[in-house]
Amino acid sequence: MVRLSLESGFELPVQKAGKILLSGGLVACPTESVYAIAADATNETAVQRVFTLKQRKPDRPILILIPSLQALNRYVAEIPPVARPLMNRFWPGGLTLIFEAGPRISPLLTAGTGKIGVRLSSHPVATALAREIQRPITGTSANISDTPPCRDPEEILRVFGKGIDLLLDGGRLQSGSLSTVLDITTEPPQILRQGAIEDPSNELQGMRSPC
Repeated sequence: MVRLSLESGFELPVQKAGKILLSGGLVACPTESVYAIAADATNETAVQRVFTLKQRKPDRPILILIPSLQALNRYVAEIPPVARPLMNRFWPGGLTLIFEAGPRISPLLTAGTGKIGVRLSSHPVATALAREIQRPITGTSANISDTPPCRDPEEILRVFGKGIDLLLDGGRLQSGSLSTVLDITTEPPQILRQGAIEDPSNELQGMRSPC
């Protein structure tokens, strides 16, 4: 595993990471709360590597991080009206929204559900990676399934060894909650995981209030 420090800036490390991602490699990078394992989410072989590395069961989906809000419609079947106030309020940030997946999304990522979790990350490195390759990246936490996610580069080295091609070392991350996961394909939307955003439904209640 190659290790690049982000202490002096991340432009050059992200450029190198982008080349690795486009070649089907895996990159560990910091996000808002934990380190993630990034792969080119449009490369099915790379996505399968993520599942194998994490020992993740195929019935557990993996979310994606998009390079920009404008890229969203490339990867989802539709953007329902309920999504707009949530994205305006919480993106970039710690809210993952579940959409109906578009045809470009591999069934591996959806675990056969036809739904895909999407987030626009507020961490500059994670978003820069997606922008570098102009494709979504996987945003799954860096850990073996059902074990605590890695917040420290040394943990990643110990857990994954040579399984990851590049580690973007942003130092130890401060403790923080994982993203809140909200399924907006149901009515009413359902929180699937409580996390960084305590109650995104408040935004929806405001939208539905009478004028």
